[in-house]
Amino acid sequence: MNFATFDLNLLRVLDAILREGSTVKAGERLGMSQSAVSGALARLRLSLKDQLFVRQGQGLSPTDYARSLAMPVHEELDRLEQLLAGPAAFDPAAASQTFKLAGSDFFAECLMPELAHALQTRAPGMRVQLVDLVPQSYVTSLERYEADMALIPDAGFPDWTDRKPLFWSSFTAIARKGHPEIAKAQVSPGEVLPLDLICTLGHVLFSPEGKLRAMGDDALARTGRERKVVMTMPVFSGVCRAVSESDLIALVPRQFAEKVAPALGLELYPLPFPIDPALIVGVWHKRSTANAAHKWMRDLVASILLRLNEGEARLPG
Repeated sequence: MNFATFDLNLLRVLDAILREGSTVKAGERLGMSQSAVSGALARLRLSLKDQLFVRQGQGLSPTDYARSLAMPVHEELDRLEQLLAGPAAFDPAAASQTFKLAGSDFFAECLMPELAHALQTRAPGMRVQLVDLVPQSYVTSLERYEADMALIPDAGFPDWTDRKPLFWSSFTAIARKGHPEIAKAQVSPGEVLPLDLICTLGHVLFSPEGKLRAMGDDALARTGRERKVVMTMPVFSGVCRAVSESDLIALVPRQFAEKVAPALGLELYPLPFPIDPALIVGVWHKRSTANAAHKWMRDLVASILLRLNEGEARLPG
């Protein structure tokens, strides 16, 4: 390919077709006719010496070469757009951006209601979407622009990400009010649940992947004990609902339990063994760090979630 004569506008067409999988939809995105998009695709194929897309059903499937270009082309177009646009002041009252948060339903209870109120009063034209955080796939979500920020326990993150520690989250046991075995053991709400009882009663486990072990099991194993997991749920709300209508118990994040316990008739019990608290962080792609709208929303989310931090627990810098 002769780069000196290559029409860079063709990269916008390539990016649109990769996003939409259709020349018709790509044309709608770019404000071009289908014939103009098809003509541009023909020029791309000639210049890049690759078929780029093959027909699959009603859409177009990228070749391996086209797929390898998807993220680099999209990122370079973003950089060019930011470079040419220059720095711009951000006015939340006049903004209309959409911001996607990836996280568990913990945040549906402990973030989104207050965030809704804040947006209504400060940025009524902005839209926020909370989407499921697929375990082990948050990197893909951030890379593919499927999420602007992931809310996730701290872990090893790629060097192309930025992160902000938000709060420490510990665990508590929950059971329904009037649980017969707990009442028989004469344990009141707020008192430590006996280890023998924890290991005897059936548990509901939060696990989006359907695993039968989690942090609580590892902590119990260090004491030489194990629990009986009889049900798993992909969402915390399902865990709590199942506990509220059965004699099962569960170990869940304390902040979430305190939020939903009154409505579901749940009681909270401290644990007789230690589970290391989880550090929850916000993670995003570095390409968005300097974006004024992104930063404003990150700061707003952080201002809400930082208040969930427990007691005097210090957040890492």
